[in-house]
Amino acid sequence: MLPLLCAAVLLSACSKSEPEKAAPPPTEVSALTVKAQTVPVTYEFVGQTESSQQVEIRARVNGFLEKRVYTEGTFVEPGQVLFRMDVKPFEASLKAAKAELAQQQARLATARANLARVKPLVADNALAVKDLDDATGSDQAAAAAVEAAAAKVTDAQLNLGYTTITSPVAGQSSFAKVQDGAYVNAENSLLTYVAKLDPMRVNFSLSENESLRLQDEIAKGKLIKAPRDDYAVELVLADGSSFPAQGRITFADASFSQETGTFLLRAELPNPKGELRPGQFVRVKVHGFQRPNSIIVPQRAVQEGPRGEFVWVVDGEGKASQRPVSVGDWMGDQWLVTAGLKDGERVVVDGFMRLAPGAPVKVNEVQPEPLPEGKAVGRQAGPTPAGAAAAAASVMPNAAPGAAGAAGAAGSAAGKAPAASSASSATGATGAPVANGDAVYFDRGRTALDATGQVRLVAIIAALKAKPDLRVVLNGYVDSSGDPKINAALAKRRAESVRDALLAADVPANQIEMKAPANIVGGDSPAMARRVDVILAGAR
Repeated sequence: MLPLLCAAVLLSACSKSEPEKAAPPPTEVSALTVKAQTVPVTYEFVGQTESSQQVEIRARVNGFLEKRVYTEGTFVEPGQVLFRMDVKPFEASLKAAKAELAQQQARLATARANLARVKPLVADNALAVKDLDDATGSDQAAAAAVEAAAAKVTDAQLNLGYTTITSPVAGQSSFAKVQDGAYVNAENSLLTYVAKLDPMRVNFSLSENESLRLQDEIAKGKLIKAPRDDYAVELVLADGSSFPAQGRITFADASFSQETGTFLLRAELPNPKGELRPGQFVRVKVHGFQRPNSIIVPQRAVQEGPRGEFVWVVDGEGKASQRPVSVGDWMGDQWLVTAGLKDGERVVVDGFMRLAPGAPVKVNEVQPEPLPEGKAVGRQAGPTPAGAAAAAASVMPNAAPGAAGAAGAAGSAAGKAPAASSASSATGATGAPVANGDAVYFDRGRTALDATGQVRLVAIIAALKAKPDLRVVLNGYVDSSGDPKINAALAKRRAESVRDALLAADVPANQIEMKAPANIVGGDSPAMARRVDVILAGAR
């Protein structure tokens, strides 16, 4: 009986259900409520400074250069003597001209005295009328000879004055191109230059592709122009520092250059201390545009999965879910989200490593991070030059959100993510570019990078060097014209051209990935289709 009783007890114990495990507590996360806002936009170009008035100092007479008076390379004032020529031959010429003038004046006096004697004698019929005519002609010829001699004196005085060579403007002097004692004539009359430094001009160019892209964004309402088309211009110097003074666009060329396919713009900046010199290469940032309805999230909130970028959002029931997004340009430590989020949604910024779709969460609300602080767009005194800024607004390229603009130079990019100029990430069914990273555009049938394309890679290169855990993906595209096989090779060579430029800039090969898109036709617009998308992937 005892074994049977034990078996019954065991069966009874096994039949009881085990107690249910307690539900896990909600995962604690930090989240912010995103808000659509208007963000400033900065356009960045490569420019070169130019004197607002560069004057050639030339000798106006032939002769021997006696002495260079100024110190080469110093600042000179208007009227300051720069060179002196040997004056002896010119002084002798002046004396000879004055002597000839005195001789002609004496002849005129004799002719007039003779005419005065002949007139009454002719009136008394003591002399023939012909004598009067002769005397009158002699008087008039002598007067003309005096005027000619006086002109020679003036010419000799001018030539003597030209032996003292002065600066017509205030500016920086160049070196002397002719040394003391050399004979100066028409072939070597250029003695030096004087360049006016205040204000300083900056010339920069836009490609046709860039201008078309900008016009398209303005037409679609993706960009807002500055009031009165008044844009501030900021310069970034070679060491990454910003020039303290801002300027304005003062000139826009009337047409595109047939040789380069670019459009010339010019800005002027005050340069009272002469810190800028003609010929410097600078980065030109144009402030004033804005991008409306933009959603900005911290960079750490954007994750990368097999299907691209995504974020974790918290719904009204307090549950987490993944949301695919399209991201655009970086603004400091934040990212512009171009698609996938709406105003008022909550995005997880910390604690997402323990999340799963549908998991309940406990949300700690955090405040949005401020946008990178940028310089105010200020106006200088005086009216905007008619048509200049408006013409610039009609041709400027797609731009980088954020007043700070692209963090192009390595000196200013360390520790920051780049705000790239224009962007395209994964492409849609039509192959149209979607903002995320940058895009390098090519002319028809071309695979070589132009100057504008190289500039667009500056921010990407700086970011890759500053953050070795980043990587870049290259997608090559073509327009719809041409043979498909040739186009496939063309798209690949374009991507290789961008890859080679990155490698030449010492970007490690393991940070670069070439990926052929499913559809290499880059969209309906040929100008925007011929490109390579340069996509920055965040830290993994």
